[in-house]
Amino acid sequence: MSSKMRAQERHKAMRRTSLVGAVVNLALTIGKVFFGIVGQSHALIADGVHSLADLSTDLMVWFAAKYSNQPADEDHPYGHARIETMFTVALGVVLIATSVGIAWDSAERLLNPGLLLQPTPIVLLIAFISIVANEGLYQYTMIAARKHRSSLLKANAWHHRSDAISSVVVLLGVAGSLLGLTYLDAFAAAVVAFMIAKIGWEQAWNSIRELIDTGLDAKQVSAIKKLIKNIDGVHGVHMLRTRRMAGNSIVDVHIQVDDFLSVSEGHRISEHVRHMLLESNKDIVDVAIHIDPEDDEIADPSSKLPLRREVLQDLREVWREDLKNVDMDKVVLHYLNGQIHIEAFCHVEPELEVGERLIEQAQQLSYVGRVSWYSPLGAKQKTTP
Repeated sequence: MSSKMRAQERHKAMRRTSLVGAVVNLALTIGKVFFGIVGQSHALIADGVHSLADLSTDLMVWFAAKYSNQPADEDHPYGHARIETMFTVALGVVLIATSVGIAWDSAERLLNPGLLLQPTPIVLLIAFISIVANEGLYQYTMIAARKHRSSLLKANAWHHRSDAISSVVVLLGVAGSLLGLTYLDAFAAAVVAFMIAKIGWEQAWNSIRELIDTGLDAKQVSAIKKLIKNIDGVHGVHMLRTRRMAGNSIVDVHIQVDDFLSVSEGHRISEHVRHMLLESNKDIVDVAIHIDPEDDEIADPSSKLPLRREVLQDLREVWREDLKNVDMDKVVLHYLNGQIHIEAFCHVEPELEVGERLIEQAQQLSYVGRVSWYSPLGAKQKTTP
């Protein structure tokens, strides 16, 4: 399936689950608040406010689906997935704010017994219906979240689960109140508030970590490094960096290959590494690989060496007497260990002393390391130590 088709499927799933959740939560909000007032249950009213928060987050998901799944463009080359991350932070803040309001009201009632309500049995039925409905929404939304690797859908699924758990607490609190423990209803509301705050904080904090490009955990990074090191042609791995984007992972890495490898073979190895990473973990959606002939993580020993144009100018100068023997278009430069190693190809079969002179003249340049020259037949004639 193409990335465009995956984005379309993801968009449909987010819109569909949020719509179903909104309808169910609207009904639960009205039912809980109404029967909470009629049945005199502070805990059920608090649970109704929680369902109202669920309704608001369903609407967030619906709007996020419209923007977060848009394809990449010039201004957003990595796509718009972090719009989803921002909405997840907002969802977490809504949960925390909801919990603070419920906790405050519960504390007032616990400190002032005259404000405590005496629930009626109808509250137990409404709480049970809420448990069943919200657990169903959790399962339905979590299936979509796992299938499409959506952190926002996962957050919303846990929002539904938190509502189901809070309804369990309401059920127990009201049952206790009916048995004569009148404070249990308000206490249950306070417990609900704590649970909501915990889930809200976890969702918001994880999304904030993503927005500031926090890397994958140590175990995942170790697995990625091990996979790369075991690939044929890779001699080392360094500067491995990872980050998340709305449930997906992005990897940047430098891999070390053989010193004198051709550019095309180095590219082939890097493409194989990229393919293996993408195949090994479906969460990885983008891989950038830099090819190195030596480990430059701490320092680049060749950073101050001249580039090709200047090197060829210097070589033409020192080789001016024998320049007719050398094909300057085929001079190969290897930047290694703070030196430039040179391979020269001759037009004609030079005499031995000419080849030795080419080596000696090239080594007059302070930055030159090993020098090799090749005959027209391709046989290497002479190499410096």
